[in-house]
Amino acid sequence: MRQNNTGAVDNAVGGHQSLQSLFSEWDNPVFSRYPEVAVDVSSGQAESLAVKIHNILYPYRFTKEMIHSMQVLQQVDNKFIACVMNTKPEENGKGGGNLLILVDQHAAHERIRLEQLITDSYEKQQPQGGGRKKLLSSTVIPPLEITVTEEQRRLLRCYHKNLEDLGLEFTFPDTSDCLVLVGKVPLCFVEREANELRRGRSTVTRSIVEEFIREQVELLQTTRGIQGTLPLTVQKVLASQACHGAIKFNDRLSPEESYRLIEALSWCQLPFQCAHGRPSMLPLADLGHLGHEKQIKPNLAKLRKMAQAWHLFGQAEGCDPKQSLQQSLAPCEPP
Repeated sequence: MRQNNTGAVDNAVGGHQSLQSLFSEWDNPVFSRYPEVAVDVSSGQAESLAVKIHNILYPYRFTKEMIHSMQVLQQVDNKFIACVMNTKPEENGKGGGNLLILVDQHAAHERIRLEQLITDSYEKQQPQGGGRKKLLSSTVIPPLEITVTEEQRRLLRCYHKNLEDLGLEFTFPDTSDCLVLVGKVPLCFVEREANELRRGRSTVTRSIVEEFIREQVELLQTTRGIQGTLPLTVQKVLASQACHGAIKFNDRLSPEESYRLIEALSWCQLPFQCAHGRPSMLPLADLGHLGHEKQIKPNLAKLRKMAQAWHLFGQAEGCDPKQSLQQSLAPCEPP
């Protein structure tokens, strides 16, 4: 009886996994799937992340451990930092790197700044009892008047205590069923507003808060809960801040500055991409393969014979080989 029960449990687990796999690949025509949020780099979810990088000939799987073996060579064209990386863990980086790579200095610094901004966006005091970390918030005077639907207002009122962890504080006036007052917003929204006004641009706080509320309402409608990762709207604001303050192309870096940049990148949770998802590094050549590959020289004698055969073929057909080649490559005219 115990064996039968065990077999039944295994079948149930296998069926559940098959069902989950089926649903994960199904494109629901009625209800759209909520977009996945990027990995929460503040919770250690990216510790075992490995990124597959391809060049023309050889695929490489970069890991965070490999970045610690990177050795800086020099800056290239005031845009990139040439480095060598050891892709062979068994050698532990003792004999130097075997892979020549270029690091995008802007993308690298942008990634470093983004992760620092994410860390600084949360309250320093750790939550009690395993609770969620709270985003730092700032008071808005006067409060922002945001128009919502009755259903959206009901959801915001039901979950307003949870939304305070995301830096949003609401009040719900009795004068209207389609109005909420936002008295606090995430601190990074206010910093973004100050940067925009400093550049002589128009205010952006209202549009960002409206987008943030729409994001959270859609999440509440689909999951009936608050996500545990960094909200996408907040991440976009922080990514913009990281970009504007990062090292730019054509900024000259000293060898010491290049070294510190690569060292800081090696401690990032997601070092292989910038704040917007662009690759931060590109493999150029595996030094271990350079001495073993033989360059294939063209067979000139064979090429001469092929040219003569093509020329004789054209004469036999009674046409110019060059002309027939051009005609064969010409696009077809529509009927």
